[in-house]
Amino acid sequence: MQEENFDLIVIGSGSGLDVANAAASQVGLKVAIIEKDMMGGTCLNRGCIPSKLLIHSANVAETIRRSNIFGINTDNFSVDFEKIVKRVNNMTDANSEAIRKSYQNLDNPKLLSKECKFVGEKKIAFKDDDTTTVTADKILIASGTSPRIPEIKGLRESRFITSDEALRLKQQPRILTFVGGGYITCELAHFYGSLGTEINIIQLRNTLIPYEDEEISQKFTEVFSKRYNVYLGYRTEAITTKKRNDEENGSSDTFHITAKNDTSERMVELESDQLLVAVGRVPNSYSLDLQRTGVKVNEKGFIIVDEYLETNVKGIFALGDVVGRFQFKHNANHEAQYVYHNILNSDKKIPVDYTAMPHAIFSSPQVAGVGFTEQQLKEQDKNDYVKSVYPYIQTAMGKAIEDRIGFVKFLVNRKDKKILGCHIIGTDASTLIHEVLVAMKGGDGTINSIKKTIHIHPALSEVIARAAETIN
Repeated sequence: MQEENFDLIVIGSGSGLDVANAAASQVGLKVAIIEKDMMGGTCLNRGCIPSKLLIHSANVAETIRRSNIFGINTDNFSVDFEKIVKRVNNMTDANSEAIRKSYQNLDNPKLLSKECKFVGEKKIAFKDDDTTTVTADKILIASGTSPRIPEIKGLRESRFITSDEALRLKQQPRILTFVGGGYITCELAHFYGSLGTEINIIQLRNTLIPYEDEEISQKFTEVFSKRYNVYLGYRTEAITTKKRNDEENGSSDTFHITAKNDTSERMVELESDQLLVAVGRVPNSYSLDLQRTGVKVNEKGFIIVDEYLETNVKGIFALGDVVGRFQFKHNANHEAQYVYHNILNSDKKIPVDYTAMPHAIFSSPQVAGVGFTEQQLKEQDKNDYVKSVYPYIQTAMGKAIEDRIGFVKFLVNRKDKKILGCHIIGTDASTLIHEVLVAMKGGDGTINSIKKTIHIHPALSEVIARAAETIN
């Protein structure tokens, strides 16, 4: 068996590429990149990029439907679903293929397009190739996550889809049922629902997006429950399918979904021509045989790392979703900077600074947040705080765009005025949050830094200023 030695091996071609490229080009390390799938990782191929490209079409459709509020009549517009999906997938596939081609003829970093697993201490072998192994003193695992599939009677026998397939459907479902009520469901429900699909959401918890601040999740749930068929507190019990024949769609499956309310034990039965399961994600560590190299994982399979992103095995690091700290692309990019430094400077490692790690949900309404939620402060008995909630509609731009849903919520330490958390629901929430991020990360971290800033009138950002000004 042939064995090739490298200075650094990177498993995964998402944010791990940043580390691989810098190590090869700036330091001259001999680097290998192992990727069994499309180049660019989950974000480019099955996550944030294609989903947001699709969602923009939904936003346009929603704007057209609301245009009569502003005196614009746009009757009888139509949706070309196939064109929407084709445009997005052509773009992402082209980007992924361009990345692959840029590496194919390189000796360093060297691309190994194979599925891999550990076969010994820092030794990796490949599926369908029993002639080659690779080793390195430094290894970075950046293998991401995959959709979690729950144990539901009849589910695995059905032709359900996950978010992976939902971004590439060729036909628009007439009725689409979601199992799960987190951010993936809410983004995709917005996409399909805004284009005319009837939406059912079966959610075990009593609110949608339950990990958001309680006032945000309550308002969001209220909005979605008016638009779509939302079943809160329901557990999906069983799935059955049967063949359906119709002139428009030909032969396909009809899903029969049975769910029961955990409190009242009331049963609901739903018919749907597509079923999407979105109940969380699991780390792509299970297929790597990490025990063969001694790397430990937690009870959910996420790789255990220290504050430097190093595992219990010296020289083996991990970052991004497979670690499970913050499952966002911007976090993986952030961690990649620390990993690069710590791989090269084993005696001067720097702990990762997660201060003011934000997130956003690109649904309608948008949601964004940073820091503590109010329920977290209550659970931790951190009661010495003040809060401010200010609605969009009480600003000039809020009135102009008729956003009667949106509001900004601040949670601030009563004594030193440090911003403990900020949560926004409404138009452009994912953009508005950035002023708060700069204050928390680059400024002095207090609400005063926002209060002292001159805000353009009548820009929508005035809602941030108004929310801040109400805190004394």
